[in-house]
Amino acid sequence: MARWKGWEQVRIRQEDGAILVPGDPCYPAGIEAIAPVIISASRSTDIPAFYGGWFMDRLRKGYAAWANPFSGRLQNVSFSRARVLVFWSKNPRPFLPELEELEAGPRHALFLYTLNDYEDEGLEPGIPPLDERIRTFAHLSSLIGTGRLTWRFDPILLSDTLTVSRLLEKIQGIGDRVFRLTRQMVISFIDIKRYPRVRRNLAAFGYSDVREPTTGEARTIARGIAELNEEWGLSIRACGEESDLSEWRIGRGACISYETLIREFPDDDRLMEFLRPEGDRRVRERELKDPGQRRWCGCVASKDIGHYSTCMHGCRYCYANATPALVERNYQSYCLNRDKGLFLPALVE
Repeated sequence: MARWKGWEQVRIRQEDGAILVPGDPCYPAGIEAIAPVIISASRSTDIPAFYGGWFMDRLRKGYAAWANPFSGRLQNVSFSRARVLVFWSKNPRPFLPELEELEAGPRHALFLYTLNDYEDEGLEPGIPPLDERIRTFAHLSSLIGTGRLTWRFDPILLSDTLTVSRLLEKIQGIGDRVFRLTRQMVISFIDIKRYPRVRRNLAAFGYSDVREPTTGEARTIARGIAELNEEWGLSIRACGEESDLSEWRIGRGACISYETLIREFPDDDRLMEFLRPEGDRRVRERELKDPGQRRWCGCVASKDIGHYSTCMHGCRYCYANATPALVERNYQSYCLNRDKGLFLPALVE
């Protein structure tokens, strides 16, 4: 949602997204937009996997249109003030050729790479094999560095056949191969009770036995990850998790982390002005908390530009896709219209 009120309101020229100032003859005809400092691409869909061409086209044009998923109301998002682009993906490989152009520009990229192992369970049918995804992780790390690449194991779930010990084996199997390629790990426990769509999607695909870990199981999983991390040495956070896991050196979740932004981009004066103007850093960090996320989320505010029911991975536990038929229709519409530079924001459930 676009609930954070701290973004600058601007007018832009529709042809090229250029900022217009009062007094400019074109100003009255300009379109209204917000100009966020941090853009999220995207919690709602996998832009690097499926819509990288659209994203780069909009970046060159200077703005993108976003549709509120509930009201359908359109909002224009200018890239003019953006300093950090945060990419969420399970398969960023198709987007890697675009990184050279992206890195040559004035903006910085962060990647939150979800790397799970649910191959035996068939829960993520549309993503590449695990070995290929780990090779992509290594390649991406070599391009942007370990500090700007976060490994997400998300969501953590159990089933009749997927026990706590088996889950920890899967986490270890990935962690032993990637811990030198990143500095941070984010975990997230599946939330089925709170999200009816997750429950419906699991049932529709025959996964009614998939469940949330109990409190005791979650603590056992946290302890197991902490023991594995004695070898890895990663900074680990739990995304949106109310339970205090600090006993196992697992912090509160912040995927778009204030600390990461400060550490990785200290020479970006504009970003630093946004993150830490004169005053108490702790106060500013609280001010920047994203109000559009869950209560226990510690992410810095960002503007998401993705759209629900557009991700083709087909993950059986997905909260962002309504039905496979709707996703397919939306993706086919995008394919037919992408030469026009459209993401088709009017496709709202």
